[in-house]
Amino acid sequence: MKVNNVPTRTIRPDPDHGSVVIIDQTALPHAYREARLASLEDAAHAIRSMQVRGAPLIGVTAAYGLALALSRRDDDATLDTAIATLAATRPTAVNLRWALARMHARLSDLPAGSRAEAAWHEAAKIADEDAEQCRRIGEHGLALLRPLAEKRGRLDLMTHCNAGWLATVDHGTALAPIYAAFDKGIEVRVWVSETRPRNQGLLTAWELKQHGVPFTLIADNAAGLLLARGDVDAVIVGADRIAANGDVANKIGTYLKALAAREAGVPFYVAAPRSTIDFACADGNAIPIEERNGDELRVVQGVDTAGSPGSVRQIPADAAVANPAFDVTPARLVSAIITERGCCPASGDGLLTLSLYPENSHA
Repeated sequence: MKVNNVPTRTIRPDPDHGSVVIIDQTALPHAYREARLASLEDAAHAIRSMQVRGAPLIGVTAAYGLALALSRRDDDATLDTAIATLAATRPTAVNLRWALARMHARLSDLPAGSRAEAAWHEAAKIADEDAEQCRRIGEHGLALLRPLAEKRGRLDLMTHCNAGWLATVDHGTALAPIYAAFDKGIEVRVWVSETRPRNQGLLTAWELKQHGVPFTLIADNAAGLLLARGDVDAVIVGADRIAANGDVANKIGTYLKALAAREAGVPFYVAAPRSTIDFACADGNAIPIEERNGDELRVVQGVDTAGSPGSVRQIPADAAVANPAFDVTPARLVSAIITERGCCPASGDGLLTLSLYPENSHA
């Protein structure tokens, strides 16, 4: 994807400085800036603070964080400590643990002195694979969307949170089919919900504008009305974890959109790569839901009329709040799951023996 017409990835290694460069997403959409990660602690902070966000990108950042740690010292203790540190940063997105498990399998049997180079190579491989998988998600998702476009001559789509290229290395998950449709000349408009309290929908609006895709930003609570009156052809969202039975954990508010879409008879699609599917997790009840700091709800971040960044307290500091970051959409509300291997029903059979990932049927 491009930023100001410059080809850009959300994360890239800088071998000359032994560091990793990321897009600092806490500055968006008001400012575009990059940040340099030079240590394990920098990588862990970037994940916790949501400088990087989106399940696939979290996993890639963790892989590079491990490489940063092993560049300083690559003994067994460092390997184990770094993995534990990174694994503790965010509990819900399974891509984090998937990437760390893959890195451990690649590195643990190597002798000290050779792990750092192997870690950088494996992290880069994971990043490249993520970009390619997301490109394929775009192709498979387009096959689902094309008949809807042919029926009406255009596509009006709704999404939630940000599952575009900012949430991955490139292309995105839920936005990848939207970009693919737009690039094929299909007339597309996207309803973008703000996604409180972190307002990741504003990141979706920012990157859609960068690509030239028409969009309209809406308050979260407007989604039901738009679906009910037929203004939406399909809802497409990403995921932070998909259980073995097809239940989907995604940004808080996703479940409400799925319910409204079912009532309105509108398809509800979930787009995610293999690393988001947790075959060891039986169903959505087993997915841990991250409870984030209450000040994300109490305090609003933005810029003032002069363009200076700042914050405004909207409720007292001692007000009791609940701030769950994710909810779980039952598989029965999901019309299809879109992966890099194709589309399937949201079910155990769809994901495993009958369709996309038969090699995981033993899980």
